[in-house]
Formats: sequence, C-alpha cells, structure tokens
Amino acid sequence: MAIADDLKKTLTDPTPLYFAAGTADLAVQQAKKVPGLIEQLRAEAPARIEAVKNTDPKAVQEKAKGKAKEAQEAVSATVAEVLGAIDAKKIGETAQDLALRGVGVAAEYAVKAKEAYDKVAEHGEQTVRAWRGEVSEEIVDIAVVVEPEAAAPVAEEPAAEPVAKKAPARKAAAKKAAAEPADES
Repeated sequence: MAIADDLKKTLTDPTPLYFAAGTADLAVQQAKKVPGLIEQLRAEAPARIEAVKNTDPKAVQEKAKGKAKEAQEAVSATVAEVLGAIDAKKIGETAQDLALRGVGVAAEYAVKAKEAYDKVAEHGEQTVRAWRGEVSEEIVDIAVVVEPEAAAPVAEEPAAEPVAKKAPARKAAAKKAAAEPADES
C-alpha cells in the first residue's frame, strides 16, 4: 500500500501547479518591463553606433593581437606544466579529487534548485490565492481583528454559510464601520 499512498500523494500535490502559476506570473512581470527596455535601447542606439563608427580599426586589431598572444602564452605554459607533471599516481588522485568536488558541486546545485523551486511555488500559491480572491478575504479578516466593533454583525451570520459568501459581508461591515465616525461618549 505504500506505493499507492505515494502515488496518491504525488497526484494530489498542488505544488507543481503552484510552480506553474508562479512561473507564469513572474513571466508576465518580466514581460511588462520589455517596452521600457526597448525605449532605453532606442535612446542609446545612436550613441553606440557613433562610438563604433569612430573606433579605430587598427587599435582594435592591435588589442586583439595582444589578447591572442597572451592566450597563446597561457596555453603553452599550461601544456608544459601538464606534460612536466605527468605522474600516473598523481593523475589518479587528481581525477578522484575532481570527481568528489563535482559530486559536492552537484549536490549544492540540487539544493539551490530545490530552494528556487519552492520559492517560485510559494509565489505561485500567493498568485493563485490572489486570483481566487482569498487575499482580500485575509485582509477583511485582519480588518475585523483591528476593528472589533465591525465584527458584531458578522458574528450573527450562520456558521454553515460558505467562506466565499462571508467575505463580502465582512468587507461591507468593515467599510461601514470605517466610514462611520467613532463615538466615544
């Protein structure tokens, strides 16, 4: 029965759906930034094009030659070092050390990936709550706690009424209490 329980738990877990909702919401947030970036690029383009036009090709060529020479010297030095240090025992130890480091790095990335997944899923859960209107219900509940006088009409409602129908009544009571001047006689 453990397999059936695991399967049931996997199929009823809403986290992947929350992750998808969170990903969609974050994508929409990023997409809203695109027009501003396009406008910024449009404003910067003439200056960048002018800078490229004014660049001396010989200076760029000399700089590229210098970088290529540095890279060639670094490669030559590394090859000489590797060829000079060929020792079968050392190579085995180095390979084992690198393999263990790789496992450690992979485990670290797996933990970071799980944390990011959980964070996006949590964002998705909040997004879904906002889509459903549950966030506004929580705000009304907070308002009722802050202003207990507004809670009196709400407390008389029948307990069997669904939560979705209670929220507008609480919200209306909270607004009414906030709109009325406080009498402290």
